[in-house]
Amino acid sequence: MTITRKSFLNLVGAAALAIGAGGAAQAQEVTLSLHQFLPAQANVPKLILDVWADNVEAASEGRIKVDRFPSMQLGGSPPELMDQAIDGVADIVWTVVGYTPGRFPSTEVFEMPFMMTNAKAMSSAYWQMFEKHMKDTEFKDVHILGTWVHGPGMIHTSKEVSTPADMDGLKIRGGSRTVNGLLDKMGATPVGMPVPAIPEALSKSVIDGTTIPWEVTAALKIPELVGNHTEFEGNALYTLTFVLAMNKDRYAGLPADLQKVIDDNSGLEFSIFAGGTMAGADGPARAAAADNGNNIVTVSGADLDAWHEVSKSVVADWVADMDSKGIDGQALIDEARALMDAYEG
Repeated sequence: MTITRKSFLNLVGAAALAIGAGGAAQAQEVTLSLHQFLPAQANVPKLILDVWADNVEAASEGRIKVDRFPSMQLGGSPPELMDQAIDGVADIVWTVVGYTPGRFPSTEVFEMPFMMTNAKAMSSAYWQMFEKHMKDTEFKDVHILGTWVHGPGMIHTSKEVSTPADMDGLKIRGGSRTVNGLLDKMGATPVGMPVPAIPEALSKSVIDGTTIPWEVTAALKIPELVGNHTEFEGNALYTLTFVLAMNKDRYAGLPADLQKVIDDNSGLEFSIFAGGTMAGADGPARAAAADNGNNIVTVSGADLDAWHEVSKSVVADWVADMDSKGIDGQALIDEARALMDAYEG
């Protein structure tokens, strides 16, 4: 068979196309789904999850693509997210640990009232204690990529709240069983619901207020739904814990170099970044509420005493509950405080 110049060039072109197609197929070896409950434009998806996903895609040189599914687009409800990661409904999820009350009890040490002053320090302690106490026990069925807390938790209500007595009789949404316990001690009626349900519940007066940090108030339009906000000087009234979790088999099935890409973008430093970023978004959201003319109460000085007094029994109850589960709750509190002090020192 005689190969003419034209047929040779055609063969070269076909080979180039084949190599190009194979290169494209090789360039994107893995597509991971990332599922979470907030709108895409909210702070956590925009400032944390998208940054993480973009960094992973870039570090993998296009071999990993992260498809992002906000607002529960893959189905289910926020409390189901952890099981979605375990069962492989989604490859990766971001969720509030407290959406499944009591399932991951050791994480609740970071939800104790008046324990946090610095979200970065607490997120650092959370990751270190996760690796030591939780990785192979409470979280053994999932591969955790990051652990963090939000900035200071506070109260947003239809009426002004400046003392625990002002909470008496109010229906208040709480984000975890620890927060609900605190609300109950104040005489409020705790109402459990995921964050996305808050605006409708407020607009229909199903609840009189909610506990959330400043940063998410704008996405939920809280300053338009209530006129009063109560914040606390010094240590936070409460915090909630979060995890970015991946299906174990999906992670184990990645090539070693792509596992390294995931590892390099996860862990301690990512957790600190995430906690700090959430806390950093508090300021602009607070300013927006102030610009809206809302009433912001800052509890400080001796006025904090009554709130601290109520919180003591919440901590004592939690320690006793942990003891009944064979977990040394006081030791966890002491360890968390020591790690936070070391970070800030």
